[in-house]
Amino acid sequence: MNENTVESRSAGTSPRERACAYRILRYTPNLVRDEWVNIGVLLLDPSTGERRLRLIEEQDEYNRVRRLHPQADETLLRALRDDLEDRFQSESANGPQSGSANWKQLLGKWDDTLSNALQLAPQKGVFAVDLDVELERLYADHVAPQHAAGGVGAPGSRAQMRSYCSQVFRQAGLWERIEKSVRASEFTFPGDPMRLDYSYRRNGTRGFVQSLSVTRAPVDAKLLAYTAERIVTKASLKSEFAAVTDVGLNAENDRHRFVRDTLRDAGIEPIAMEGFAVWVAKLKPLLQ
Repeated sequence: MNENTVESRSAGTSPRERACAYRILRYTPNLVRDEWVNIGVLLLDPSTGERRLRLIEEQDEYNRVRRLHPQADETLLRALRDDLEDRFQSESANGPQSGSANWKQLLGKWDDTLSNALQLAPQKGVFAVDLDVELERLYADHVAPQHAAGGVGAPGSRAQMRSYCSQVFRQAGLWERIEKSVRASEFTFPGDPMRLDYSYRRNGTRGFVQSLSVTRAPVDAKLLAYTAERIVTKASLKSEFAAVTDVGLNAENDRHRFVRDTLRDAGIEPIAMEGFAVWVAKLKPLLQ
């Protein structure tokens, strides 16, 4: 498929579908060997300038890169998303970026200035109704580690949990009211690579929702607790926090008690995935 080819998954396009372009971001630490691994997806609508960017962020994704490239620069990879987002914002501040010609010019700058280890694959086209949904599909097809069919990400992974949470927000009609992938560095320190999955605002309160895999990474509760405390200290608005856990917290399980107590001491409400839809239903009238 070349740059002018548009991928479609149906016999025809509906009136709501948009012709979009996407680029796969590759990590190529050894240019001589010409071996790469896909680490992200950039999706954009050239007619409006609307964009979506997703890069690897789970530890098992970084582990996969290291298996293929043992000398991979993980520090570079973890800082990449903020760097690319800053470039977009800088270009947007210099003037409107709508129109195919402007986007080609911007992406041409990326091709010229990215590290030698980072490359944008040739541009391809796709029809999309919802950019967020299409981004998830492209990421699952081109970047995510392959798992058994039936969902995005391995069971218990944050990728799988976020996919479910996003679906719940969409079904509740709240997707457009929710901020996604909020930089923690806004409240902690410059260079902090952490992202908070979701944020919302209601009646002078800013809420944050973060997925937390108790099964895979219970220690992440400490990172979330620290971040919540920094937000309370720095944010100008009143704040509230919720952690969506892959399992219900069992008081008889030492690991679960550690997570529960760590979250509780930081003022974070734990919500088991099985109860998240009910929690969102209660939140909905507060956001409308």
